[in-house]
Amino acid sequence: MTIRNVTHAANVRLSDDGKKVIIIDQTALPNRVVHLELDELQPCYDAIRLLQVRGAPAIGIFAGYAMYVLAAHYPELSYDRFCEKFHADKEYLNSSRPTAVNLSWALNRMEKVVLDHKDLAVPEIVSLLKKEAITIHEEDIAMCTAISEHGLSLLKDGDGILTHCNAGPLATSRYGTAIGPVLLGRERGMNFHVFADETRPLLQGARLTSYELSSAGVDVTLICDNMASIVMKNGWVNAVFVGCDRIAANGDTANKIGTSGVAILAKHYGIPFYTLGPSSTIDMNTPTGDDIRIELRDPEEIKKMWYKEPMAPEDVKCYNPAFDVTDHSLIAGIITEKGIVRPPFDINLKKLFAE
Repeated sequence: MTIRNVTHAANVRLSDDGKKVIIIDQTALPNRVVHLELDELQPCYDAIRLLQVRGAPAIGIFAGYAMYVLAAHYPELSYDRFCEKFHADKEYLNSSRPTAVNLSWALNRMEKVVLDHKDLAVPEIVSLLKKEAITIHEEDIAMCTAISEHGLSLLKDGDGILTHCNAGPLATSRYGTAIGPVLLGRERGMNFHVFADETRPLLQGARLTSYELSSAGVDVTLICDNMASIVMKNGWVNAVFVGCDRIAANGDTANKIGTSGVAILAKHYGIPFYTLGPSSTIDMNTPTGDDIRIELRDPEEIKKMWYKEPMAPEDVKCYNPAFDVTDHSLIAGIITEKGIVRPPFDINLKKLFAE
């Protein structure tokens, strides 16, 4: 069997001296690989808001490192003042994007380190924050590997897979989530054909997913979003694998805009639709998808981004939600690092956490 090692992108990491968080600027891909070195609050906020770092797990990893780097700026403060400054920085970063639960999850986890160690000197707390940020990253690598293993168990050599948006190494760590089974299978000598939706208006599928897959030697075909139906009808798709930004307690799933339409098409053609993501994206405090706040983005992303000239009348109104919610009834399974959760999700997600 042919083994092909996949090159794993160092999309989020600490600098060698530990003073900056370094990211691959995803807005520059695929034409340029640009590394940004960040150590101030506003650039860290902008990196999340402007999608220079994106993908729910990657945002969580970045948030952990960012909070450590920022906290390292003020080790001389008293504990109370340190706590106050840390909380303010955390809340500001948390306001950058509201839908992906990993952001608030990682920020709260970092703040817990501060709150749980009030008996320690501030420099010692800063050291613990660095350790916690690294742990968050290492845990995500392990989770993505486990998710990839579970997802690969659903595929056979030669399968066609359709994916929407980007849930590969750039959006997470190591193998990724939705793309992880494909990359892991590729390393083990398996061959798949992936159809990647371009994912308007930000083109994550075109710019990022097709870039990752082609770089790994995967047979990938880029399609416009409105072509998903015909490739399914042609019998070229055996499964749909997508990532997620938040999973409600009943199994409703928020993911990049257009995902729910793909799920509806898959249901029509009898194709299993799977959501892949770490358990940190499951929000048991959110009862249903109706309770998920959907981020609305700048209308100019539709009219002007990627074009030399505007592609719509200047005064036309635009509706630009970043995400939509896929109803749990359309989902065949939710694949986490702990295993594959099947319906009924309201019962089985609770069991997942009980275990």
